[in-house]
Amino acid sequence: MIQKTDYIWMDGNLTKWDDAKIHVLIHSLHYGVAPFEGIRAYTTESGKPAVFRLDKHIDRFFDSAHIVMMDYPYTKKEVMNAVIETLQKNKLRAGYIRPIAYIGYGDMGLYVENNPVHIAIAAWPWGAYLGDDGIKNGIRIKIASYVRYNVNAAMSKAKISGYYVNSILAKKESKLAGYDETILLDEDGYIAEGSGENVFIVKNGVLKTPPLTSILPGITRETIIQLAKESGIPVDETRFTRDELYVADGAFLTGTAAEITPIREVDNRKIGTGKPGAITKHIQKRFFDIVKGKDKKHKDWLFYYKV
Repeated sequence: MIQKTDYIWMDGNLTKWDDAKIHVLIHSLHYGVAPFEGIRAYTTESGKPAVFRLDKHIDRFFDSAHIVMMDYPYTKKEVMNAVIETLQKNKLRAGYIRPIAYIGYGDMGLYVENNPVHIAIAAWPWGAYLGDDGIKNGIRIKIASYVRYNVNAAMSKAKISGYYVNSILAKKESKLAGYDETILLDEDGYIAEGSGENVFIVKNGVLKTPPLTSILPGITRETIIQLAKESGIPVDETRFTRDELYVADGAFLTGTAAEITPIREVDNRKIGTGKPGAITKHIQKRFFDIVKGKDKKHKDWLFYYKV
């Protein structure tokens, strides 16, 4: 359950958590057009809190709106400042941040012209999305019977609430079968992504991940590709099949919520030794050293704030 904080930012005002309410007839509730983001703040080694890659997340938040032809009543800078203000007002030194935009109350129907666009930003404490044990030892995954939307069925570069119905069904299927998470294939049967994560495999020292053709451009995905290249690990952005995943030396999921979560088993097949391998552990360490301010190489990725 979400751990309640004190305030949610709503259209320029900090509203008490329990008063942050909307009308049951808002357009986005009925039709699913609501761009959103998932962002994390970490307490760094110095003790100062910082938001990880805030600018990149807000860029994608605005890109999602542009793709679905939604105009925000705020600038990128104003939304970035609102994220920091929300964290500060709630005295959060670490946590998860959820900006969401939605088409409000007014006309009903698939096409509306004059309904207002609103933005809300909430933040709360949140630990490892797939569990501390998952981060350390890896998780079990099932390949979903559901297929990731193809590029002409949905705009795959937009992070929109309605698109996640597919992911919810896929994850339910996997959880009910006793697994921790799911991976969806694309329309041609190649590995696409997790329910809310990007996928990487390790084979013969090479890191492979699906290309951006029909997947969401993950901020953590981009981060890992850059860190791998800096570490001398070859990266191949290419399609691969489920059986390539089965016989990989290692595999992991990436995402703001999932961070870097190793995969130890897929469809009852052990991946590699069944434990996180050297490359996965190295990538994990570099990632967490950066988000916690231990590695100064990418200090521009951290947006510090005062609490």
